[in-house]
Amino acid sequence: MTDFEVIATGLKFPEGPIAMADGSVIVVEIATGRLSRVEPDGNVQVIAELGGAPNGAAIGPDGLCYVCNNGGFTWVDVDGMLFPEGTPDDYDGGRIERVNLETGEHEVLFDSCNGNRLNGPNDIVFDQFGGFYFTDLGKVRYLDQDRGRVFYARADGSGIELLIHPLEMPNGIGL
Repeated sequence: MTDFEVIATGLKFPEGPIAMADGSVIVVEIATGRLSRVEPDGNVQVIAELGGAPNGAAIGPDGLCYVCNNGGFTWVDVDGMLFPEGTPDDYDGGRIERVNLETGEHEVLFDSCNGNRLNGPNDIVFDQFGGFYFTDLGKVRYLDQDRGRVFYARADGSGIELLIHPLEMPNGIGL
């Protein structure tokens, strides 16, 4: 059996960890719509209330945090564990957000590409040129689901392009 130490509790479906130079870890809390920082002592600080369901996150070349927000889930609690179940009634699309880690200020950088909305941005990775690739898993509804995609975008907001489509539920991306 592997030994491990619990550092923080009370996070609501954390994902997209970013190890920071100061020893803290930035995570999204998908079920609460938050971007949070977990300090080495276990203290959790909310950086920003983003709404929706932030999923993947990465630090850009400008030191800001870029977040894939899939727009939200409905949730089911099974014996104290949360699981995403479907798309909420108030879902209005996904988005890529840019967050200042010092102030918590955030803005929507992209919510569409060529007139087509983002459905469920999921994971993100930056390249050596300061742009980023991200997956769009799509959304699952009662009787159907979206096809997945991979996009490339510029961190300054000047452009986004569809690179790969269709994909079946692309989850994760790396270089």
